Amino acid sequence: MERKKTKRCSHAGRLSGNAMEETWNDLLQTCSERSEVIAPGSGSESADDQTEAILFSLAKAVEQRDAQTAGHCERLAFISVALGVAVGLERHALVTLYRGGYLHDVGKVGIPDSILFKPGRLTAEEWVVMRSHPARGEEICRPLKTLAPVLPVIRHHHERWDGSGYPDGLRGDQIPLLARILQTSDIYDALTNPRPYKPAYTPERALAVLEEETARGWRDPRIFGLFARLHADVIAKMSDFTADTRKLESMSRSLLNLRRALSSESRELIVTG
Repeated sequence: MERKKTKRCSHAGRLSGNAMEETWNDLLQTCSERSEVIAPGSGSESADDQTEAILFSLAKAVEQRDAQTAGHCERLAFISVALGVAVGLERHALVTLYRGGYLHDVGKVGIPDSILFKPGRLTAEEWVVMRSHPARGEEICRPLKTLAPVLPVIRHHHERWDGSGYPDGLRGDQIPLLARILQTSDIYDALTNPRPYKPAYTPERALAVLEEETARGWRDPRIFGLFARLHADVIAKMSDFTADTRKLESMSRSLLNLRRALSSESRELIVTG
């Protein structure tokens, strides 16, 4: 499949309203088309671009080891970008979330099938191996400079708000904001789709599980609050959003309205996150 070309995204300046909406539609359309990756540059591909393409292909290969996880990367990218828009993130952060959606589990390439697809509970020894995948993924992607912003997302997407996660036991705002956003999206998608150890949950049940885990101290309550408010208008209807421009524009308007309604909460997250 031909890689989708877009403008460079390395600038950090805040965009005007119209430019920001164009950015959202660009990213959301890429997700809804189930395209591959947003290329870091334009024109002829550099060696770094080619290496990055190989890493994304590797991430897709990891996903496709199990038919039950098919489409997980695309859905996760879509949900994470939508949540990032609601938070009020700038373009470079949205692109990092998009790439993180694809690359967060690339470290599972080193996890044996006997552990990755085990239908029952993992033993203590098997959990040690499974919990190594964030650090493995970071190590795989570290040599590529263009992926430097994605490394904290890959490494920390299994940390917990109360410090009981892995691999580093970070707690609270020590956990990078983008990792917290992607984590919530990742858990929701895993819950609403079948896995070897569980059937697919309904969106309502998945949201209830996230609420329970937040009350237990595992998830950032502010991120969950934003996610819950985004759920009815956007996330629960994710399968309805296709490359149809009118549907994406409707989604963009919903996100813009939500972002305005949550402006004070969003600003607090960005400053402290």
